[in-house]
Amino acid sequence: MNPKEILKFCLERGLLVDKEVLSVFSETEDIESVKLVIEGIRNQTDRKIITKDLFNRNREQVSKVFCTLPEENQRRLEKLKIRLGLSIEISKEVSTYERGGAVFESNKNPKNTSENKSPAEEGFSDVRVTSANHSLNKKIEVKDFVGYFRARFSEMRDILQERSELNNLVSINKISGNNQRLSLIGIVSDKKVTKNKNMLLEVEDLTGKIRVLVSQSNESLYEKAEEVPLDSVVGFKGSGNKEIVFANDIIFPDSMIHERKKSPVEEFALFTGDLHVGSKLFLKDNFLKFVEYLNGKVPNTPEARKIKYLFIVGDLIAGIGIYPGQEKELSITDVESQFETAAELLGKIRKDIKIIISPGNHDAIRIMEPQPAFDEKYAWPLYNLKNVYLTSNPAQVNIGAKKGFQGFNVLTYHGYSFHYYSNNIPRLIKEKATHKPDKILHYLLKNRHLAPTHTSTLYYPSARDELIIRNVPDIFVSSHTHKSAVSYYNNILTISSSTWESKTAFQEKMGNEPDFCKVPMFNLKTGAIKLLDFE
Repeated sequence: MNPKEILKFCLERGLLVDKEVLSVFSETEDIESVKLVIEGIRNQTDRKIITKDLFNRNREQVSKVFCTLPEENQRRLEKLKIRLGLSIEISKEVSTYERGGAVFESNKNPKNTSENKSPAEEGFSDVRVTSANHSLNKKIEVKDFVGYFRARFSEMRDILQERSELNNLVSINKISGNNQRLSLIGIVSDKKVTKNKNMLLEVEDLTGKIRVLVSQSNESLYEKAEEVPLDSVVGFKGSGNKEIVFANDIIFPDSMIHERKKSPVEEFALFTGDLHVGSKLFLKDNFLKFVEYLNGKVPNTPEARKIKYLFIVGDLIAGIGIYPGQEKELSITDVESQFETAAELLGKIRKDIKIIISPGNHDAIRIMEPQPAFDEKYAWPLYNLKNVYLTSNPAQVNIGAKKGFQGFNVLTYHGYSFHYYSNNIPRLIKEKATHKPDKILHYLLKNRHLAPTHTSTLYYPSARDELIIRNVPDIFVSSHTHKSAVSYYNNILTISSSTWESKTAFQEKMGNEPDFCKVPMFNLKTGAIKLLDFE
């Protein structure tokens, strides 16, 4: 839009507009809507100079201006509102955390904070998100990490105390000087191999610290000890005194469900991730084939009409500056335009499919976990899609609840911590878990934590460790490795998604061998898994 035309329009009405707002107005092609906004501002406020501060200080009046515009005009001005520092919710009667039949239980919506209520008690929802949307609200200090690990220990201890194997359980400061049979629960602060090839672990609880020795002569137990990650909370059985305990068993918190659920209604859920929209290597034609399938336009695919849920587990966009030389591989060089293109593609999917999206390390959001949902400042086009639900990473999502059926609990986690474990845990190294990422998912379920070791991911040391797997899920889905894998662990369905981006030079350098355009489809009624291939 020509800025001179806006200036002339303002001057004719006795108004001045500052340079910053004029620049924002000029980016909008819809000049008639902009004129309606300016006219409304003149009528609703007594300010003669239109500045960005005017919008901040007169939000209620400005809200009325936007809400009185025709709905079509409101949609065209979403980007303008973001540029002016206004929430896109100005023009929405429904909160972004309660839409499309979904209930979002988050800190932004305190009236829906009961995680323990069942769908039957709350009223049925197609999608029910029970994880919070996390934001940083203070400077991080050393005491925050101390509190974080103390809180982790207490929660994990409560989980382990349910294990019947841990009899004669004592706190470390209650271990006497005499040899005794005992069990203890502690956080592993150090691991090393002695000269005699035994494993020596330093273990702490809230009362003290002790050494635990695992003999190399007990081969199966030694292998268990090798799997114990630093900073994890585990149980030990053995005998010893206040100086040292000789372990004869190691008990992990572990995850298990006794029976696989089956819905009374035949519906399908699909799982994918790592689209990397904005990359020159984004496989757009393949993704459009996928969209055609979802919309029931592929012959002889009647099941497509029963697809109700699509999970996209991180790296929706390529982002910028994620790895050295990435800019050479981008077709879209700003994140807002990447989100616009992603929204355009997802907008082609039929509207009765619920699309649940969580962020990853490419998605223009902080790397520190837990990651909040996409920032509306950049991802505002996604907020306009009524069947899209934006969650944090990790997230707990319930789908498919019906009368008399609790639905499936899905844990989503992009997987930033995965490479640490595949490169440091002996069994995972031997199994080449980077290429078999479901092995990593099983390992984390065994530890009941998504990143137990301090250095395995960047994290925010909140008062409550949000990376603990508190509620054992029916389905655990991830991405990040670009490898496709589907398997079960103790009746928990584990899924790793492939990618929609061709192999990059960086992946080649790292030795990664991606899978492309593979989408697992889960039948909620029968439990059957089918792998769709759009390569």
